[in-house]
Amino acid sequence: MDVKQKYWNPVLETLPQEKIRQLQLKKFKQIFRWTYDHSKFHRQLYEQAGIKPDDIRSFEDIRQVPKVEKAMMRDIQRKDPFPYGDALCVPLEDVAVFRQTSGTTGQPVYQPDTWQDWEWWAECWSYILWAQGYRPQDRVFIPFGYNIFVAFWAGHYAAEKIGCEVVPGGVLDTKARILKIEELQATAMMGTPTYILGMAETAKSKMGIDPSKLTIERITCAGECGASIPSTKKRMEQAWGAKVYDHAGATEIGAWSFECTEQPGGLHVNEALFLVEVEDVETGEIIEEPARRGKMIITAFDRQAQPCVRFDSKDVIEWADEPCACGRTTRLIEGGVVGRADDITKVKGVLLAPSAIEEVVRSLDGLGDEYEVVVEKVGDTDHIKLRVEVLPESEDQCQLIEAELVDQLRLKTNLRYDIEICGCETLPRYEVKAKRFKDLRKQE
Repeated sequence: MDVKQKYWNPVLETLPQEKIRQLQLKKFKQIFRWTYDHSKFHRQLYEQAGIKPDDIRSFEDIRQVPKVEKAMMRDIQRKDPFPYGDALCVPLEDVAVFRQTSGTTGQPVYQPDTWQDWEWWAECWSYILWAQGYRPQDRVFIPFGYNIFVAFWAGHYAAEKIGCEVVPGGVLDTKARILKIEELQATAMMGTPTYILGMAETAKSKMGIDPSKLTIERITCAGECGASIPSTKKRMEQAWGAKVYDHAGATEIGAWSFECTEQPGGLHVNEALFLVEVEDVETGEIIEEPARRGKMIITAFDRQAQPCVRFDSKDVIEWADEPCACGRTTRLIEGGVVGRADDITKVKGVLLAPSAIEEVVRSLDGLGDEYEVVVEKVGDTDHIKLRVEVLPESEDQCQLIEAELVDQLRLKTNLRYDIEICGCETLPRYEVKAKRFKDLRKQE
């Protein structure tokens, strides 16, 4: 691979949209037939809907294919062939890699992959890293606990694939990871926005190290939508003196999107490897026009052990109006993934996305990186409490900060909040995905 080459796959990343659509239809037919022939679960689903492989001739036909939800996968697993159940499309002995979902939305789903599937994972991530400026001369530090969650496993293998030197920071604690970055002069790393900010806070407040003076030049974030939220991205970039790039993927789906070095305010969909559809949450209509939000229905074309065909991801996205200046012809998701359909909820009759609260909190000087939102019923009325941390140097400005916070929240979310200003380091800290938004009405 020529390190001066702009694209990981110049042919597929610059293919005209008309050709991309032709390729997508062809590959959907292939994965649909594979799934129909090899998955008992999917075969039953499709037969109940009265649809067969030969019925798929157009994108309109694709929209008739039943969707799959995570709850359906939970129901069929932990059965023979154990533990994957009737969605497994290969002999059990061909499964080479086990991962499972994080379980943040319920019982984890098991994900089997063949070695070919795992090579596909690494290839997906190679598009991402190359687009974000990773090159063979990079020394990439990966500060996550290597375990059964997919997290940055495929990012690790992709970094090796494109020629980077990889330093796994698995069992090290946060301080040891920071010291190792300093010792080895690592140039890049990967993590959730929560942990990237948490590392910076630890370096500054507990170690007397300015992370922006370290050698990190680029950071790839995933697992949360923070890296596509301008105020959160700004905080990370200022803290580390590095460029921060977003990526969205999922255990059941794969690495389907990425931000490039142009930082266009959105994510490229890797359309040669995935079909992304945006569905109106209320009507089920497929949305093609920009600036209209819906939930993502996605198909991974090349994953065979446990296929992902029209999977209802619950991720809320919208198409961008303009292509990216980087020259890639794949479509952009404006603002990245803005949240999950499960999390976007009505409060006092107003639709609220937790990401809107994050944008406000992280945009205000004087506040720390952590916050917590609690929604509950008080009598018959919805009540929102927002807890934030004030930085030590801003403790004498609490009233001004609170007033600005109330004004910005009302402007951005059209809702009133009960604000509780807490001392520094009093709210929970998270190493992987944060759980800052708590809707107690659901528990009630």
